[in-house]
Amino acid sequence: MYDKLSTSLLAEFIGTFALIFIGAGAGALGDGGLVGVALAHGLVIVAFAYAYGHISGTHINPAVTLGVWAAGKIDTTRALAYVAVQLLGGIVAAFTLAWILGARAGSLGATVLADGVSPTQGLVLEMILTFFLVNTIMNAGISGKATIPAGLAIGLTLTFCILMGGPLTGGSLNPARTLGPAVATGNFADIWLYFVGPIAGGVIAGLLYKSVFEERKAPSTR
Repeated sequence: MYDKLSTSLLAEFIGTFALIFIGAGAGALGDGGLVGVALAHGLVIVAFAYAYGHISGTHINPAVTLGVWAAGKIDTTRALAYVAVQLLGGIVAAFTLAWILGARAGSLGATVLADGVSPTQGLVLEMILTFFLVNTIMNAGISGKATIPAGLAIGLTLTFCILMGGPLTGGSLNPARTLGPAVATGNFADIWLYFVGPIAGGVIAGLLYKSVFEERKAPSTR
């Protein structure tokens, strides 16, 4: 991974822009239905994991970055810088998408609670789904022990999480994914849970990896 912070930040900005531009765009257009939206997000993750994984780690999600930070795999300054450019990338992507789609933009694929889903239920679901995502990132990507390419495993995890969570919360799992369309449309309903839930899920996954799953060198007998 590159040490130069500015290069990593550019990679995180572009990757997050792509995720929101393609993912929210698929949601706004609606032509592919839920499966199309899930695949749009998952395929972006797969592509950018290989494009920029060696540069920044391709977090493109504040919840992922904070999970990696909780696991002790990124320092605080770099983590905060990642989060800032990820949120900015999501906002810029949403405004760009709104300009391109024009009258077809609608809600810009905003992640909102479905009828009958309480904020508490939405919070817990977003936390669980983000835990699954960051758990895969830690154990397939960070550990380097996966028997299949890590980018594929991570992209597939995001896809199946959106397939389940999409009809209930929009399947955000990513504060930047929610913030971008919210700022562009002015709809901030229940936005807090799309920050608290994913961040909590990501941090729990990071701490679990650090305390349980991470391989440790056997102590020297000398």
